[in-house]
Amino acid sequence: MATDLIRYDLLVQDALRSVVRKVLADTARSGLVGDHHFNIAFKTQAPGVAVPPGIRQRFPDEMSIILQHEFWDLVVTQDAFEVSLNFSRKPERLTVPFDAITGFTDPSVPFGFKLEPRVTEESPAEPPRSPATAPAPAGARQGPTKPAPAKSESAPAKGAPSGPKSTEPPADAKVVSIDAFRKK
Repeated sequence: MATDLIRYDLLVQDALRSVVRKVLADTARSGLVGDHHFNIAFKTQAPGVAVPPGIRQRFPDEMSIILQHEFWDLVVTQDAFEVSLNFSRKPERLTVPFDAITGFTDPSVPFGFKLEPRVTEESPAEPPRSPATAPAPAGARQGPTKPAPAKSESAPAKGAPSGPKSTEPPADAKVVSIDAFRKK
């Protein structure tokens, strides 16, 4: 069997991360469109991830956030996104590098995929910085046109089951797995 010197698996993962970056950048600019909303899973201990200590304690390895109803101040850069969410009715700021993402779904379509978190050899694991607590929103608005508040793991929607959200895409989601591209 030939050795993959091009590393197609890494190229595909980079392309999928760029999908998340584009979708979030569009949302930061214009707000959520239609019924679209996002479930984003990420490694809480990955380099560059900034979550409040209490949240990191509840989710020491991985957590999932939902950008749907009460989120604000979404900022997207080339390498990461920042967003403010309510956790137990307390606004908190999170920073998530795209390299830390392990899953992305949009249950409204349904569409989703899983990723392997990228570990860079140049950047040793550094202790994550603590984010500043986000100011409470006067009227939580996302984007210039429409309110887009957020759900979080610790503040489930009324009628929603409590506890951590699954990072699994919905059963009927069009799932892209990096393993589909690897020869065994």
